Amino acid sequence: MSPVLLATARLASVLLFALVAVLPAPSQSPESYRGLLTARDRADKLPPPQHLADFIKDGKLTLSLHDAILLTLENSSNIQLQETNVEYQKFNLLSQFQPFDPTIQSSLNINRYSSPTYSQLQGVGLSASTALNSLSQTGQISYSQTFTPGTNISASITSGKSSANDSYYYFNPYFTSTLNLSFTQPLLRGAGRFANTAQIKIARRNLEQSRSSFEAEVNDAILNVVSQYWNAVQARGALDVNQKSFKLAEASYDRDKRSLELGALPPLDIYRSQSEVAARKVGVIQAQYALTVAEESLRLTIGADRDPQAGALELNLTEKPQTDAALENVDEQTALTQALSQRPELSAVQNALANDVTSIRLAHNQLEPNLQLQGFYQSSGLGGNQYNLTSGQLIAPGGFGSSMSQLFGFGFPGYGGTLSLTLPVRNHAGQAALGSALVSRTHDLTSSGQIREAITQEVRNAVHQLEEARLALSAGQASFDLAQKTLASEQRKFELGAETNFFVLDAQTRVAQAELILLQTQINYRVALAAVGHSTGDLLVPYHVQITGLSH
Repeated sequence: MSPVLLATARLASVLLFALVAVLPAPSQSPESYRGLLTARDRADKLPPPQHLADFIKDGKLTLSLHDAILLTLENSSNIQLQETNVEYQKFNLLSQFQPFDPTIQSSLNINRYSSPTYSQLQGVGLSASTALNSLSQTGQISYSQTFTPGTNISASITSGKSSANDSYYYFNPYFTSTLNLSFTQPLLRGAGRFANTAQIKIARRNLEQSRSSFEAEVNDAILNVVSQYWNAVQARGALDVNQKSFKLAEASYDRDKRSLELGALPPLDIYRSQSEVAARKVGVIQAQYALTVAEESLRLTIGADRDPQAGALELNLTEKPQTDAALENVDEQTALTQALSQRPELSAVQNALANDVTSIRLAHNQLEPNLQLQGFYQSSGLGGNQYNLTSGQLIAPGGFGSSMSQLFGFGFPGYGGTLSLTLPVRNHAGQAALGSALVSRTHDLTSSGQIREAITQEVRNAVHQLEEARLALSAGQASFDLAQKTLASEQRKFELGAETNFFVLDAQTRVAQAELILLQTQINYRVALAAVGHSTGDLLVPYHVQITGLSH
């Protein structure tokens, strides 16, 4: 670039930045691309499961219920997949600031032409063999920006140098400079801060809506891992009960074999205790398989299946199904009030309804006539070596500097304004947008009512389920106590010879069944408590810090 054009670019840049400094700032985004992009999104591979090694103790993966929930929040593929919906909405919000992004454009054009002459008036001689040679160099830089009221401001500086072997030029070479300032302001459609920032407000609420939906998914995920944890605890307890019952059956069988050898037991009676051993062995095998299935489901949820080391370890679940505290009794109306104030689904639908109001108002604005006010101001400058056309002598030297001096002397101004009005005879697009916004509001109002109904029903069912579990737990404990007393009684009668071993085996079976029922009622009570917390939104409260970290 020539020194003249370089100086033009520098001067234009200074002027444009000065112009921007005195204008009101547009709507700026507190978000940024680098700030929104997470480390996981930057990487081309998914990270391995986190913090599993922290829970390995004595060669086992030792977990409390709280630990299992935290690992689920960090490592669950389902939660990570739902989290991407929040990430999409973050960048959708960032894209809505695009209309307010300033732009700077620059260009440089250099052209040289040579053409044959056909007239003396072309100023290159009297013969057709002479050529008209010209050289032009033009540089331009411009700045444009739209502000939240809808105002568009643009400024540009153009400077050019032209020279030719034309003897009729007063200036040769000559320099031209032009400063253009212009604005466009909508007065009806698209006018005002609301019309120009409505999409930003909608995108911001969409982001909050996605976060609320994400919290709802996390609420479901927490209930799921709580159920899986207690299912694994139940499966472990069921295996212990069946193994204990199997050992009792083996002990009875061994005693009967000794009695048979001593002739104190008829030969046919041995088959009863022998068949009981076989039947209870089947129960042990089934309980072992059920434990394997339950633990594998829990490993999948906490991400241990993706860690070769942790996935191969035995699970040691530290929570016990028994509860030492008094059994809880939840008031239905209190739980319902909490649910309607805490459930994230209601927050999501409220954001959707707020977006409907914004969309309807924006659609009304787009039905307005298109009335625009435009204005411009222009200043021009000319400079160069000035020649006497008669003698061909240089009268006054000049150049780029004289052109710019004349430009900013504002001696050759130009200005004007335009008020334009466009009245659409029909505006099907605008009417369709308004109709869609109204239908969307109806849909979201209906959805809001449906969600409230579903939450109300869920709360009531959860409270009733807890009440049932509480009563069943008390009855199960009483049944187990009585079964143990019955077994002790039958065992004593058998030792005294008052009854056969049949009654002891039957009592053992009933104790095992009662213990399994008690275990089931204890697990049902734990899960019912979690279901009440899920229905009211209380399950999320202890983990808001982790959830906020995931979705922000």
